[in-house]
Amino acid sequence: MTEPLHLRPETIPGVGELGLLGGGGLPLLRALLDAIPARVVVLDACECLVYANDEFFAFTGLHPKQVLGQAIGRVIGPDAYAGYAPLRERLKLGAPVSWEGWVTLAGRGRRYMREQLIPCGPAHAPMDATIVISLDWTALKQREAELSAKVQELETTEALKSSIVDHALAAIVSTDAAGRVVEFNPAAETMFGVSREQTLGRPVAEVIIPMQHRQAHEAGMRRVTEGGAPRLLGRRVEMTALRANGGEFPVEMVLWRTMVGGQTFYTASMFDLTERRDAQAEIERQRDALRQNEKLTAMGSLLAGVAHELNNPLAIVMGRASLLEEKLVNTPAAADALRIREAAERCGRIVRAFLNMARQRPSLRSPVLLNDLVQAATDMLQYALRSHDITLQLELTPGLPEIHADPDQVGQIVLNLLVNAQQALMAVDGVRRLSVGTGLEQRRSDREPRLWLRVRDNGAGVPPELREQIFAPFFTTKAEGVGTGMGLAVSRSIAQSHGGSLLLEEGPGGASFRLSLPLSGEAGPPSAAAPLDALDSAGAARLLVVDDEGQIAELMRDFLCSAGYEVAVAESGSVALAMLGETRFDAIVSDLRMPDIDGAALWRAVRQHDPALARRMLFVTGDTLSPSARVFLDQSRCAGLDKPFTKAELLRAVQELLAGPA
Repeated sequence: MTEPLHLRPETIPGVGELGLLGGGGLPLLRALLDAIPARVVVLDACECLVYANDEFFAFTGLHPKQVLGQAIGRVIGPDAYAGYAPLRERLKLGAPVSWEGWVTLAGRGRRYMREQLIPCGPAHAPMDATIVISLDWTALKQREAELSAKVQELETTEALKSSIVDHALAAIVSTDAAGRVVEFNPAAETMFGVSREQTLGRPVAEVIIPMQHRQAHEAGMRRVTEGGAPRLLGRRVEMTALRANGGEFPVEMVLWRTMVGGQTFYTASMFDLTERRDAQAEIERQRDALRQNEKLTAMGSLLAGVAHELNNPLAIVMGRASLLEEKLVNTPAAADALRIREAAERCGRIVRAFLNMARQRPSLRSPVLLNDLVQAATDMLQYALRSHDITLQLELTPGLPEIHADPDQVGQIVLNLLVNAQQALMAVDGVRRLSVGTGLEQRRSDREPRLWLRVRDNGAGVPPELREQIFAPFFTTKAEGVGTGMGLAVSRSIAQSHGGSLLLEEGPGGASFRLSLPLSGEAGPPSAAAPLDALDSAGAARLLVVDDEGQIAELMRDFLCSAGYEVAVAESGSVALAMLGETRFDAIVSDLRMPDIDGAALWRAVRQHDPALARRMLFVTGDTLSPSARVFLDQSRCAGLDKPFTKAELLRAVQELLAGPA
């Protein structure tokens, strides 16, 4: 072994007194100090390095000649030496000093040291040497720092993952390989209605899987445990889940497997599909309602077209029946003529009702009689009510004042209420009764007078919990395919737009709906249609009737001649223009649709040559569905009369025409 110390034993202060050299002990001490893994140095009273073991020289990389006898401050560097000042003060008290920490050593940089400083010297005398034992824990501290950083990183990652899981919108449920719950996030607590503490450690099948699916779940777990291929991992599947209250609901699930520390875990992410399914069902229901509406619209257009084609022959039947009734006055056949006329007028009201419903136009309000609207609606449904053995009782108060309303819209309310009552009575065994009543409400100081309409049936009625829901759009209590759920909603909306209300009245048995509509102002009782004799005041007025339908033209001529008018007939627009060039007429009654020169072209020609006569033109048409016809009548400001019409309606329209400005 080399001699690294180059030191005489007797030069080490206090060594002799310690008795370490007795009996040739120096080699033993040297071997002992060189074998320990710590650095050992001895400083004299002047803090010069007088001894150092092999570990010191290996650590510093210095040669003994470079350090022995040198001041320790020069060996370790001034920065490190300055840090020992407090320790030196404590050593003067004669007690060993221990410390550890980071220090910057000359030639080695920043190191973490743990040292024991032991003062040596005679008792009760100043110390004449200091033994320093040092351990370099730099690598250990660096590993601790790295480990701490990794632990902190893991903690941060775990906290981040926990935050994500805890705040995830999806329900996240994790189980071990045996299927027992190890994680149950807050979203899962909300979705399944059970707390995390109540689920941890329990089989997941007991917590979220319905009873009828547990056997299949357990079979799948056994298959995977035995090495079988998983069938659900990584796939989006829809299934039925179980709430804590026993209710079942649809979920969408994605399942994946994770290996942690040699253990297998399964995690499922689930979304509640209840709202999505409900929305899909609502969309499908609205699609069905839309398809139903389209069918109804197509059927309405077809019926309106048929009604339009019936206008001309129906007008002839109504007119000839009226003339026949006049001819048979005071004869036994007069009653038969009356029944023919009434039946024809009833057909006319039905046709008009179809056409009014098929019109696509803005709300147009005018004075109307509520009883007339009820009569028209019941006439339309008369066959359906009779064929279903429903007894209809009308309790219409006579002489009711007019209301300012859109007749088509109010008629739609009446028709909706009657159809609803008819459908409700279909489920009644035995007597089926439907009553319709009208009346005038008692006057109140806080609002204008109102008319009321009540439709009552003896059906099953409406359950109390559904009394307000029945007025919601698309809500219906009827069987699938029977209704769209829009009738009452639309009816209430129409009533409210007219300043009125539509309510379901309380009462035993059946359903009773009450419509209330305000008047536009105080109005006296409506005057009945004036008798034909009262309209015979035209004197010698000369009228021109223009219609390409010969029977319609002859009918209007007979009506007008019976009232004392002088009438000429033209079978086309061109013939009418020729007659106007030769004869003076006080007014013109013309069809609007004609093959050669139609009513609009005739009016333009008349306006060019005789503007005053153009203002006394009455257009009779069955083409009430045509937008062009309505636009023409609005722009020309000419009067119009829809087919079919009665004799009284024609005479009244002509009388108003003649009474207008010349």
